[in-house]
Amino acid sequence: MILRFRSKHGMQRVNCEGSEQFGTVLDRWVKLVHERAPREAMEVGVAERQIETRIAAEMAQKTVEQLGLKHGDMLSVSFKETGGSLAVAAAPERSSELAVDRELAREEGLIRRSHSRLCRHGDRGMCEYCSPLPPWDRGYQQEQNLKHISFHAHVKELNEHTNKKASGSTYIPPLSPPDFHVNKHCPAPHEPWPRGICSKCQPSAISLQQQEFRMVDHVEFQHSELVNEFINTWRSTGMQRFGYLYGRYARYDNTPLGIKAVVEAIWEPEQHDEQDGLTMDTVAVRVSVAAVDAIAADMGLMRLGMIFTDLTDSGSGDGSVFCKRHKDSFFLSSLEVITAARHQLHHRNACRFSDQGFYSSKFVTCVVSGNLQGEIDVAAYQVSTDAEALVDADIISGSTHPSMAYINEPSAERYVPEIFYMRRNEYGITIKENAKPAFPVDYLIVSLTHGFPVAADTPPTFQAHTGFPWANRQAMGQSQDYLELRRVLLPSIAAGDYTELHRRLSSFHLLLYLHSLQILDASEWRRLVTVATTPAPRGVEAVYDLISGPGWQTLVMILQEAA
Repeated sequence: MILRFRSKHGMQRVNCEGSEQFGTVLDRWVKLVHERAPREAMEVGVAERQIETRIAAEMAQKTVEQLGLKHGDMLSVSFKETGGSLAVAAAPERSSELAVDRELAREEGLIRRSHSRLCRHGDRGMCEYCSPLPPWDRGYQQEQNLKHISFHAHVKELNEHTNKKASGSTYIPPLSPPDFHVNKHCPAPHEPWPRGICSKCQPSAISLQQQEFRMVDHVEFQHSELVNEFINTWRSTGMQRFGYLYGRYARYDNTPLGIKAVVEAIWEPEQHDEQDGLTMDTVAVRVSVAAVDAIAADMGLMRLGMIFTDLTDSGSGDGSVFCKRHKDSFFLSSLEVITAARHQLHHRNACRFSDQGFYSSKFVTCVVSGNLQGEIDVAAYQVSTDAEALVDADIISGSTHPSMAYINEPSAERYVPEIFYMRRNEYGITIKENAKPAFPVDYLIVSLTHGFPVAADTPPTFQAHTGFPWANRQAMGQSQDYLELRRVLLPSIAAGDYTELHRRLSSFHLLLYLHSLQILDASEWRRLVTVATTPAPRGVEAVYDLISGPGWQTLVMILQEAA
């Protein structure tokens, strides 16, 4: 039988069987029109036969016949809108949003100012010279030398213009992710691309410019040993290295409504390192990363980004390195920008302020390379929403010039719109330049700050970053095995020094290895995670509960027998 779907995408026909679940049929239609809204936001009804309009998610488990649908029925699909009168308060909270996003969305983020010499009032008064500034204030941004405003400041600025507080009208999400795909299901009466095209189905011309906001403002490494141990691979072998960052997102008070990525651990996937790069089996890495993500979630951590080295010794014998990345060469190469964009597309940021339910990503990219002084330094970046959309639509690719991104040629599957960017010519005049065949990738890069904790307000999740070998370092002569586990744990176990045992157990890589042994059952694993991630003295007290379990006793016996 055939069901007809009518929506904002036009009308489509979907073949199905009466015994099929409606959710399967709906998924077929969703794939046909590239719709990204969840089932909970779709309302489906058959107006011609007065069938009640219902939420698609409630109908998904029933068969087509159970719903009373017949051959040729016209299903009307609409999308729920969220009502409200206040700009921010009207946006519905989404359960998948990060806690830091929910917290910052409830705040105004006003920038407090003290009384100035221009004030002519008492201590309880306020005037234009001392009244709080909005978090997106450009004057404050220039004064504090902030290159980008925070994401939530950007959202509140858009809300100020999109949703007037006194209007009482329906809430309109101020954000919409850019989409540079050609619409192959255009409702206009013409053949789909590449045989036909119109102004409704083709994406508009793209004008590239520096993104004004950033999803993450700061990358904070909880301990310098993290970065130092990661760089030790290059120091030992002269080969480059790649790793994923694990941690959590928290508010960053140095920027109004700012967010920082707090890095608690670095995990290096299986890779073949070389002096000028590295190679990986992407299928095997994808499986390994998924397993590590699940274990990290038990520890309250998530994958925040990636880090890689680009180091070359200067040969002077003083530990200095060449400075390869600067304003006259490049900061991220075109291939690195594309890789970062693909990772960001894979790690969508759930957002109540977007009409799609998501917007951009908080995934960060860190590069360890030489600075202008020849010292090893870290630089943190993201790529813009335009970069994500260009990569998603397969419009750009890498080039032999690392600072330039090549624009792909149109094909039957790929429509390439006009792309422009603004630059200053030799006379200092800003002109619009056609981006084809290539354009500077700097227009796609968003720079972040980075550093280490200034005050120990929030203790690190892990106490030990060295001692037990990191995973996948066999090429360096380091391996994770029972002998290494015995060397790290048995002395403190034998001495009954539970304070030292707690410190040694508080290691991300040791926990990953213990989980792979499958000696501890689920409850003992939870107790071990509690011990490892709880600071002293409560973490030391939790050790007593851990060592009484049968799984731990088995582990101790194995370590005692290991030779």
